[in-house]
Amino acid sequence: MGITGGFGFPLGCAAVVTAAIGADVAGATAHPLYALVPLALVVVAAAATTAPVAAAGIAVVAWAVDSGFILGREGHLVFDAASGRAALVLGVVLVAGLLSRLVVTAAVRARRRHPRPHRFVASVPSPRTAGQRRADHAASA
Repeated sequence: MGITGGFGFPLGCAAVVTAAIGADVAGATAHPLYALVPLALVVVAAAATTAPVAAAGIAVVAWAVDSGFILGREGHLVFDAASGRAALVLGVVLVAGLLSRLVVTAAVRARRRHPRPHRFVASVPSPRTAGQRRADHAASA
C-alpha cells in the first residue's frame, strides 16, 4: 500500500531537493513562501505513502534545505522566526499526512472485514428435467 522506508526516504529527499530548486528558480529567495508550499506538499505526500519514520526524516531534510538554502543562501542553517515558522508548518503537515494515512488504512481494513454481500443473478437458466422438456414440447404443439 505504500513505499518502504528504505526507498521512501531517498526518494523523498530527492523530491525535496527538486522542489527547492524549482522554488528557487521561481524566486523563493525573495519570497520564502514559494519554497515552503512545494516542500510541504512533498512532506504530506511522503507521510501518506511511506513509513512514518522515513516521512519524519523527509520533513527534517525539507526544513534543513529550506533553512540552509532558501532562507540562508550559503548552506548554513538559519535559526530565526522564519525558519521556526517553516519547522512548524512542516511539522503540522507531517502530522496531518500521518493522520490521513491512519484514517484511510482503518477504512480499508474495516471494508475488508465487513464486505458488502454480493447479489448473484442467474444469467443462464437452470437445466430442465426430461419430464419438463416433454411437458414444454407438448404445450407448444
